[in-house]
Amino acid sequence: MGNTSSMLTQYDIEEVQSHCQDLFEQQEILSLYQRFCQLDRNAKGFISSDEFLSVPEFAMNPLSQRLLKMVDGLNFKDFVAFLSAFSAKASLKQKVKLIFQVYDSDGNGKVSFKDIMEVLRDLSGTFMSDEQREQVLSQVLEEAGYTNDSFLTLEDFIKVFGSCKPEMDVEIPVD
Repeated sequence: MGNTSSMLTQYDIEEVQSHCQDLFEQQEILSLYQRFCQLDRNAKGFISSDEFLSVPEFAMNPLSQRLLKMVDGLNFKDFVAFLSAFSAKASLKQKVKLIFQVYDSDGNGKVSFKDIMEVLRDLSGTFMSDEQREQVLSQVLEEAGYTNDSFLTLEDFIKVFGSCKPEMDVEIPVD
C-alpha cells in the first residue's frame, strides 16, 4: 500500500474506509492514494515533512509547523485518517479534536493558556497585539468557566470551543 507502482486492493480500500469511519467513498480513497503516491516521491510508503511542504497550500498555512509535527511520517492509512477531519462528513467533535491536537503541541493531552496564545499569535500575526489576544482569550475562557491558569483537556476544549462551529470544510486537491 506504500509505493507508487502498487495498486490498492478492494480489501485495502475497505480497511482504509473502516479506519476513517467511512468518511470517504471508494473513489475518493483511490484519488487520495494517487495524491499520496505523488507526495511520496521516494516511494517509501510514508510522507516526510519536506514532502508535505511541497504542497503550496500546506506550506503557506500559518500553522504548518504545528501540523508538520502531526503529519511527519504518515503512512497512507494514517494520511487519510488525518484528512478525514477536513471532510464535510466529519463530525464537529472530529474537527475540534484535530484542532485540539494542533493546540496541544507537546502532546500531553492538555492545552494551556500559553498554548492557545501561541496559536493565536501564529494565526493573527501583527494584526493583534499580545494584550488584545490575552484579553479575548481570557474573556472566552471566563465565559466557559475557566481561568488563564486552567489546563483544558479535549472534553474541556470541546466545551469551550465546540460551539464555535469551525469552518473546516475545505477542498482537498487530489490531482
